[in-house]
Amino acid sequence: MSATRIYVFKRFERFWHWSQALLIVTLLATGFEIHGAYENLGFRTAVVYHTTAAWTLVGLWIFAIFWHLTTGEWKQYVPTLNKVDAMIKYYALGIFTNAPHPFRATQLKKHNPLQRLAYLGVMLVIGPLIWFSGWSYLFYGSWRDWGWENYLSLEWVAFFHTAAAFMMLVFLIAHVYLTTAGHTPTAHLKAMITGWEDVGDEEDAAAPK
Repeated sequence: MSATRIYVFKRFERFWHWSQALLIVTLLATGFEIHGAYENLGFRTAVVYHTTAAWTLVGLWIFAIFWHLTTGEWKQYVPTLNKVDAMIKYYALGIFTNAPHPFRATQLKKHNPLQRLAYLGVMLVIGPLIWFSGWSYLFYGSWRDWGWENYLSLEWVAFFHTAAAFMMLVFLIAHVYLTTAGHTPTAHLKAMITGWEDVGDEEDAAAPK
């Protein structure tokens, strides 16, 4: 099967992706240590690393939002239900039977319909839940000054922050697993490293027009 190389992911997108991945893994590792799941760095050091990684990720997200808005790349994340059923069928059965991929990545459409819905869930559910609960936890000492102590419970803030962390962990595991669902197990990984993706003729024929 011959393949065509297309330039899908720009340099900033790759930098943003890998920097975000590193920061999220750091947050998960230090967060679970703070929660008492295990001991490695020690509580105080884990808190420092966790807080530093969180503020760094906030800065990265702000810059990424600005980049997406000014370049028009935000359109890549507009959700659609078109061909969602085909993607579900492919991920449930097709990848185990070498079925052709029903989606062909292009510069204008980098993410398949299920990816768009998943990223929407991260941006509208997991992200806000993590940030609000995390900031509430971080600024607990100011609750009285802000009048929050009558409306928030530290136990519930901690619960929702931990729940959001587990949601992010599930998303991360699924994300890593689905990177192997290209025409080769490493195709998507290489694309996010080099920016170039190899699209086979077979994929072209199966892709929705």
